[in-house]
Amino acid sequence: MSNVTSSFPAPIYREQVLAHIFADAQHLFLPSLLEIDRAHAVMLYRSGIITRETASACLQGIDALKLEELRSAIYDGSVEDLFFLVEKQLADIAGEEHAGRLHTARSRNDIDLTMYRMVLRSNLLGILNASLELRSVLLSIATQYRDALMPAYTHNQPAQPTTLGHYMMAMIEILERDAERLIACFARVNRNPLGACAITTTGFPIQRDITMRLLGFNGLVVNSYGAIAAVDYLAEACSALATAMLSLGRFAQDMLLWSTAEFNFLRLSNGYVQISSIMPQKRNPVPLEHTRILASRALTESHAVLGSLHNTPFADMNDGEDSLQPLVALAFSDAQRALTLIAGALSEATFNTEHMQQRAGSSFLPVTEVADTLVRETGISFHDAHTIVSAAVKSATSDDVPAVVNDLFQRTQEAGINIAKEKLQQAMDPEYFVAIRTITGGPAASAMQPQIEHASQQLQLDQQWLAATRANLEEAKVLLHRECESIIQFHP
Repeated sequence: MSNVTSSFPAPIYREQVLAHIFADAQHLFLPSLLEIDRAHAVMLYRSGIITRETASACLQGIDALKLEELRSAIYDGSVEDLFFLVEKQLADIAGEEHAGRLHTARSRNDIDLTMYRMVLRSNLLGILNASLELRSVLLSIATQYRDALMPAYTHNQPAQPTTLGHYMMAMIEILERDAERLIACFARVNRNPLGACAITTTGFPIQRDITMRLLGFNGLVVNSYGAIAAVDYLAEACSALATAMLSLGRFAQDMLLWSTAEFNFLRLSNGYVQISSIMPQKRNPVPLEHTRILASRALTESHAVLGSLHNTPFADMNDGEDSLQPLVALAFSDAQRALTLIAGALSEATFNTEHMQQRAGSSFLPVTEVADTLVRETGISFHDAHTIVSAAVKSATSDDVPAVVNDLFQRTQEAGINIAKEKLQQAMDPEYFVAIRTITGGPAASAMQPQIEHASQQLQLDQQWLAATRANLEEAKVLLHRECESIIQFHP
């Protein structure tokens, strides 16, 4: 063991921790840090804690900071982190007497948590926007192909006839629920922790509602201990993201299966396929594969965030802060890429509806309706009807519908069941199968229309919410700019 001790920062600590945190902050948090500095300066002045002269000097100094130099600075250990580099440069510009007062009644703790929430709320809105764009694409497909017959699958086996519109509406509803979760999560993320200081607030008469308004928050994280120590805002956001990505990955898997030559349901446009370097015939739908892996990455990154926070102390801890935040950002970045990619690919895709329709009528897919018809027309139990139909299907040697109908008719006659052969023939028609399923949520045209109308209306509502929320954040920036200008331009 060496007797030599390092001065701060020790080279290993600098290289393995501080340099990484510095670079992450440059990439993720610099704009938010400067917005917080501006809002805090305005609040300190409005609260009578600093003079207008000091507030003006600080605000002008922030404006004079060379952002590109800050973004490209190489970490050398002369300061602990980006916050101290900004503080040092601000002191060089505004003077230490003024700049030194800016940190009154705050801590890096509440600054950090405020930055994290500002970046996370932006990421939530980015995911919501990408999700809405995918919904718009799927709604166009569902509307165009609302009557296009296709087989529905259970256990990876063809089950019953449905429509492409009905299938797409199922995914649209999932995306609607994703939006509900994201919007609800945004309300809890978009709360202001600034003013909590280290963890117990301050003896200075600050006004937390001022920074709340200037930074575009909709409320406060009221309890100062929780404002610093709680991580549920992160856990909820990553949980909502993981849920969305789980569903997206399953959908992407279906689209990949549909793109195989064996299925031949889906064909991506030339702009979304890649060729082989050796096999001239290949049209590889690799964007769907990229969607799947990006969704899987985002899901596992979200899980990694939760795992990193599990069983950590309920206090100010680095486990939920500097080293974890890049993983949160990566999860949201991968998720947004996945959503945007599959929306683009499907917006130019074509569906082999003729082949899908042919498959919807094969493999005895409509025979559930034959059993239902026997129950409705003759009054026998569904168990008895199921037994008759099952026996006919098992004895069939091909998909020859007339042969199966003849067999069914003969079996009903032998069992003393009086039903017209035409009824059995009708029940074997996949179009009839779909048309008769008019129950809410079903694939019939009369059931699909309200689903499509609701989806269109809900999409508009969610788009309006997103636009209004983004507008509110922009209005807060305008308000902050106006407040800063009024302080800077004042002449006594």
